[in-house]
Amino acid sequence: MKHIATVALMLNLGVAGVYAHEKPVKMTFSGTSATSATDLQQPDTNNDEDNFAGDGTLGRFTLHQIRAVTKNPDPSGTCPSPSQIHFSEPAGAGVFRFHGGSLLNVILKTGDDCIDFLAMEAHCTITFQITGGTGRFKNASGVLTFTETVKPVLADVNNKPVFFAATGEFTGTVSGAAREEEERQDERQ
Repeated sequence: MKHIATVALMLNLGVAGVYAHEKPVKMTFSGTSATSATDLQQPDTNNDEDNFAGDGTLGRFTLHQIRAVTKNPDPSGTCPSPSQIHFSEPAGAGVFRFHGGSLLNVILKTGDDCIDFLAMEAHCTITFQITGGTGRFKNASGVLTFTETVKPVLADVNNKPVFFAATGEFTGTVSGAAREEEERQDERQ
């Protein structure tokens, strides 16, 4: 009986260890950004919609996200260059879809855009809170930092950029996620 209890405890600790460990994350991406038809109804904002694909620590993924960006420069923020103007991002969310079908949900905590009108590019830094998901990310939590460089591809009739090429990376940590190998075993059963 003593051995059965010991084995049960070891199994519980092993499973808890798989789901409790904190994993450093680094993922790169590229894709497009454009004005979104979805209105997040944040005061004085426009809405952007991103479609990215990438690879990294957690495997290959796609990401679809929607963000609200202030219409007017935010004087409370700072940018590294005097030629850049700061805009904030008060709301947003995204869903990563990983190879194998697992989803990872994130919500925007803070967001800052530095737009350089002379260089015709923007640099964005966003902090996302992980709020779970499906499959191997069912119990996931953590924080991801998103850094992005955006360059215009298409402008409207008023010469306002409306469609962009984007590249960047996500860094941070994720806890409570099963390993990819365990997800494949679950799919086979």
